[in-house]
Amino acid sequence: MYPAQFEYSKAGSVAEAIQILQGDPDAKIIAGGHSLLPLMKLRLARPSRVVDIGGIAGLRGISVSDGVVSIGALTTHYEISTSAEVQANCGILAEAAGGVGDPAVRNRGTIGGNVSHADPASDLPTVLTALGASFNLQGPSGARTVAADDFFIGPFETAVGADEVLTGVSVPALAANQVAEYAKMAHPATSFAVVGAAAVVTLEGDAGGHGHDHGHDHDNDHGHHHAPRCTAARVAVGGLTPKPTRSPAVEAALAGSELTLDSIADATALVGGDLGDDLLGDVYASADYRRNMAGVELKHAIYHAVGLAHH
Repeated sequence: MYPAQFEYSKAGSVAEAIQILQGDPDAKIIAGGHSLLPLMKLRLARPSRVVDIGGIAGLRGISVSDGVVSIGALTTHYEISTSAEVQANCGILAEAAGGVGDPAVRNRGTIGGNVSHADPASDLPTVLTALGASFNLQGPSGARTVAADDFFIGPFETAVGADEVLTGVSVPALAANQVAEYAKMAHPATSFAVVGAAAVVTLEGDAGGHGHDHGHDHDNDHGHHHAPRCTAARVAVGGLTPKPTRSPAVEAALAGSELTLDSIADATALVGGDLGDDLLGDVYASADYRRNMAGVELKHAIYHAVGLAHH
């Protein structure tokens, strides 16, 4: 299919992009094009104008300061997955970015485009929700920051206004006593998440090494050492809900508990009650099956994060 006709504008700055968006309410921003172009070809998206922000230099790059990893909206999945700074401060994000699509998608696709597209089956929104990331927006009235819990609204819908530009994502670096892992049941053809689960677990004391060391000392795997105690957890699942969904029940059950195979299994089994009734089902996997798998994937993510088992 060919897209419907559209005008094309190349923005030299964020301010210019905002100005163009203000003048054309049906305009859409394009960066890498891996989300918007397929929709346009199917005519599921018919923007009157495409505003290309791909050349704005200030929107690309990764920096770490005061415990926050700042990632420009135009930074590609490949750049995130291979960044030593992201690997050291937030390994779960580097790993998830490295699993997006295929090399062509990772080389062109951007974090800003990915999260703005808000595909329910995408990996990064779920991971960023568990990490407690925030999203930096710029519009006619200035800049504002939106927390992950409020950024994703529904399928292909976010808090970005029609005349706003997502300029970057701020991700809290994992502390020395935090471990994090993302596990998913991937669709075999597309590697999109049928069910994806991300967990960030805070351990008592300095039990977690450097936040990205998953404790691969597998001689000790099954309870021969003292079980670590969890002081707090943030978990999110995606792929089966309209947007990434936190599970307060699982987070509360994990907090204050000793992390054993059994206690993690018991806690993660509670996720189903927090998913609501609006679950995605299709020919590949029914809503009920996905609801059951959400607990399984979350359990695997936490087992692996704390070094109890490989997923």
